[in-house]
Amino acid sequence: MPRLPRPPRALLLLVPALLLAALAGAACSAPGSAPSGDSGGGSGGGRTVSIGVADASENYWNVYRTKAAAQGITVNLVNFTDYNQPNPALSQGQLQLNEFQHLLYLANYNVKNHDTLVPIGATAVYPLPLYSTTHTSLDQIPQGGRVAIPNDPTNQARALLVLQAAKLISLKGGGNSLSTPNDIDTAASKVTVLPVDAAQTAANLAGVDAAVVNNNFATAANLGDDKILFAEDPNSEAAKPYINAFVARSADKDNPTYLKLAQLYHDPEVVDAVRKDLGTSGVLKTNDAADLQATTAQIEDTIRKAGG
Repeated sequence: MPRLPRPPRALLLLVPALLLAALAGAACSAPGSAPSGDSGGGSGGGRTVSIGVADASENYWNVYRTKAAAQGITVNLVNFTDYNQPNPALSQGQLQLNEFQHLLYLANYNVKNHDTLVPIGATAVYPLPLYSTTHTSLDQIPQGGRVAIPNDPTNQARALLVLQAAKLISLKGGGNSLSTPNDIDTAASKVTVLPVDAAQTAANLAGVDAAVVNNNFATAANLGDDKILFAEDPNSEAAKPYINAFVARSADKDNPTYLKLAQLYHDPEVVDAVRKDLGTSGVLKTNDAADLQATTAQIEDTIRKAGG
């Protein structure tokens, strides 16, 4: 699903349900409840803003909430264990913002649900790595080797692009964020792919030459960086659809309080806490709202043209 990959978090479309947890010291509403929120466009003084997340138990949110409180904004975190819930909750006004997904997930949601949610601030990209417990370099993977990839739509396309960047496969037409195994040019490819449930990619490593594994599953399987053969470039154009973001209703995209909260994620103390909790694999991104919205619109257009 959303925030993918990330130690669980995106994306997912992409990741397993997280354990429901209340943030220590915070009043976290249950999914589906209607918390109070900022309905205006004020400076943020004395306002409460409810943000839907999938990892409220992480300590960095404590740091974030403290920083927001210093600016007169009370952040109410609403934790979700089902990635299908935060966007409808935002659209229905039960939340003012959410922060759990990347742009591709958002675009898919908007197109399929005829919604108009928009990103207003970037957080990070979490590179999707190719792991092996058999080989120590790409060159060691034999012609005709097998590579396991996640079989969910978002991660599958991303994994195929990773394999193409690693020169293990070739995708017809260059591939895109909607590519499937049917788009592989087998004659020009070195390996074959084995689509499996994302949660099973690491478990399949013993029987394949390599596997594309989301960070959260790699962490659970104790796959260290020494097992990584290749990872996508988080600063490439191909990685833009996987930028995670704060998301708002389109009518609130210029709300100064919400924009301030999106920017607050990049406060140095918040950044330090994020890296401590989520690791250093994520690359923080500072794309502005206009760029994020343009990218999302382009992805949505691609999905519609593909019949999505």
